[in-house]
Amino acid sequence: MTEPLLITTAILIGLLGSTHCIGMCGGIAASVGLSTGHSRQPAWLILLGYNTGRIFSYSVAGALLGVVGAVVVTSPIGIALQIFAGLLLIAMGLYIGQWWFGITKLESMGGHLWRHIQPLAAKILPIRHLHQALLLGLLWGWLPCGLVYSTLIWSSASGSWQQSALLMAAFGLGTMPAMFMTGLLAKQVQAVMQKRIVRQLAGLIIILFGIYTLPINLLLGL
Repeated sequence: MTEPLLITTAILIGLLGSTHCIGMCGGIAASVGLSTGHSRQPAWLILLGYNTGRIFSYSVAGALLGVVGAVVVTSPIGIALQIFAGLLLIAMGLYIGQWWFGITKLESMGGHLWRHIQPLAAKILPIRHLHQALLLGLLWGWLPCGLVYSTLIWSSASGSWQQSALLMAAFGLGTMPAMFMTGLLAKQVQAVMQKRIVRQLAGLIIILFGIYTLPINLLLGL
């Protein structure tokens, strides 16, 4: 795929995957929004800081894994990585649509790291200043999440660490509308995003993205 199409795909994956983000991060986004009662700064600015930090962490993770992807991109390992990335997106679509939940095993892989980060994040609440919101987002960006991991592996197969970081930033931007609105209108947004038909439609589109990203021509040649 060309770069503009890749970026668009990353944004749409984030936007459609927000049904999952509401469950994973909606609570903390709502807490950040509610905690603005302790701050003299407006709620939207605090939420912007939190989401900016979160997206920055996604980009850093994309750059780190993108270094590996860039090394192996033209090798058989790189082809296997592309196939695995597409299959992960299909699995995430099945999870979001509530048809299959095997992807949750992937989230457990980051549990060890998160056990060390979560206590640090908890100490920052309640948010009183913008820099606290930014720091919380930086930490929360490392929360074990099957959607993030799937997109991360997919982005790392793009061929360069710069593009991998850019795709993860685009993915993060895609998740931002739902996460931003959750912080301001938690109950209303969650009620819509958790509707079965919304989840199934989002899951189906992500499955199609996963199929589209598979190197079909290479698979047919195997």
